[in-house]
Amino acid sequence: MKVSRIRRAAPVAGARIIGFGAYQPSTVVTSEETAKRFGRTGEWVEGRTGIVSLRKASAAETVQEMAIPAARQALDNAGLDAGRIGLVIVASCSAEKPVPDVASEVAHRIGARTAGAFDLNAACAGFCYALTVAADAVRNGSAEYVLVIGTERMTAWVDPADLGTSIIFGDGAGAAVVGPSPEPGIGPVVWGSDGQGADLIRIPDFSHGMHMEGQAVFRWATTEVHPIALAACERAGVKPGDLAAIVPHQANLRIIHAMAKKIGAPDAIVAQDVVQSGNTSAASIPLALQRLIEAKAVEKDSLALLVGFGAGLSYAAQVVTLP
Repeated sequence: MKVSRIRRAAPVAGARIIGFGAYQPSTVVTSEETAKRFGRTGEWVEGRTGIVSLRKASAAETVQEMAIPAARQALDNAGLDAGRIGLVIVASCSAEKPVPDVASEVAHRIGARTAGAFDLNAACAGFCYALTVAADAVRNGSAEYVLVIGTERMTAWVDPADLGTSIIFGDGAGAAVVGPSPEPGIGPVVWGSDGQGADLIRIPDFSHGMHMEGQAVFRWATTEVHPIALAACERAGVKPGDLAAIVPHQANLRIIHAMAKKIGAPDAIVAQDVVQSGNTSAASIPLALQRLIEAKAVEKDSLALLVGFGAGLSYAAQVVTLP
């Protein structure tokens, strides 16, 4: 009996990010405005979260509508036509409906009409998860170029009467184009989940707002996540001192500062986009990266450590080379 073998797609040496893009709604909500609803002050909110303002989407600014301009900017910055995208991955936990998927609509509307497309929900770790899948797809030859988008309309899921979430969550989208590289530009991921804490951040059903056990999440994030970040550095073969930037999920400025201190890279720029944008879940890391790049705060080809963590409790970290 003749045995045939499946031919493997030609692998490439590495994958890297070649362009970023971002979109934020124009409506700015200050912490002072939010705090007044609860009889508090803006200083009270800022002292606990570091958030000075956040962005709130209009009814027309769905996760799809925010994803599209972010994707187009990423493609422009990458110098790539949408027709060359072989896969679109949308990381989001706040889509308005479960079917159809956001990625298919986005792919069609930006002109990537033959691309594979799917949504991924790992909450605030979603961008790091999607970036890992994209890098694997490029290295294995499944797609030459992959578009990764984190897009969230978190304010639609927040209970306006809940102090713990109303003062934190904002809206926006960030995108990255991943393509082939002669050398690795996206390091090995360190990822996982702790399902014992899955109920700490939850949306019970479509008729109820988000619920979060803030203190428990804070303790978990400040004690359990930094070893994951250090392990990602080790797997990538770099030391914390080699990093030009640390870009954690923009959950809370106190968490960000505590994590950065434990990682121990005093010369690295620590992204603090949470101050102006709030917590935008899967969109927070690409939004923060785009802000650093636009401000020329980091150099091309320098190294950044990305650390996503959130509901699930899911987490992921990897070192990347910046475009």
